[in-house]
Amino acid sequence: MRRLALIALPLALSGCFYPADRGRALEARLEKISTTQAQLQEELRQTRAQLDATLPLIDQKVAEVSKALQSLDTASRRTGADIGIQLQKTVEDLAQLRGQVETYLYKIGELEGALARTSDETEKRLLALKGDEALKEAEARKKAEELKRPTDKKEFLALAQDKARAGDMTLARQLYSEFLKKWPKDALAAEAHFGLGETYFTEDKCREALFEYGKLLQEYPKAESTPNAYLRSSDCFKKLKMQEESRLALEELVKGYPKSEAAKTAKSRLAELDKARKAPPKKGNK
Repeated sequence: MRRLALIALPLALSGCFYPADRGRALEARLEKISTTQAQLQEELRQTRAQLDATLPLIDQKVAEVSKALQSLDTASRRTGADIGIQLQKTVEDLAQLRGQVETYLYKIGELEGALARTSDETEKRLLALKGDEALKEAEARKKAEELKRPTDKKEFLALAQDKARAGDMTLARQLYSEFLKKWPKDALAAEAHFGLGETYFTEDKCREALFEYGKLLQEYPKAESTPNAYLRSSDCFKKLKMQEESRLALEELVKGYPKSEAAKTAKSRLAELDKARKAPPKKGNK
């Protein structure tokens, strides 16, 4: 029963909390940005429709010019003045046509560039509203997109672990999460959960870390990292001022995995806690 309670607690603690006032303000600003984006999209749609309607006219002019060029052969029997006039008109039509095409291509490029910039700016503003953590996550996603992924699951996990050791916790989290999506039932998923928890623990995000450690306690009790997950859970509970739960994690670790290295550390910590309990209270200065 105590173990079940310990397993359930990290899952309950992992919920995110967001102030109601800030949440409403965020929603209002997001709605305004979404409206602006929709207006820009509609304006671009209308402009493209106008360009699409103009293109057939350009095709028609091309056909007219081609016909005029073909007629020059039959016009060879005309006077030199007639041929000169016809040639001059053809040259002017071609120049005008070329100018129109260049103008439309430039305008299309400008519109597409403006839309791309607007999309990027909108994304950045949305991320800024969500906070620094969201910006870090977005940067990690971009890095992850550029990163070559191993097809082998062991190499994929090793890549995530290397990024964590290098200190890039956000990118490591991205890779661990991808691993869990690709191989959710694999035995190595336990190590991915533990690694994910470690990235949170390193940044003192104990609630999120406890959720991942709790996955090991609940779903992978025989995994290699499970004893360490108990030890880390104890550390997290202690940081959250939950002393009883911290001790319980140590006791369950010693009970369930007595021969593990983590259990040795747990026994030492429990001994220190017992010693602190037995120590007589300090007398105040008289």
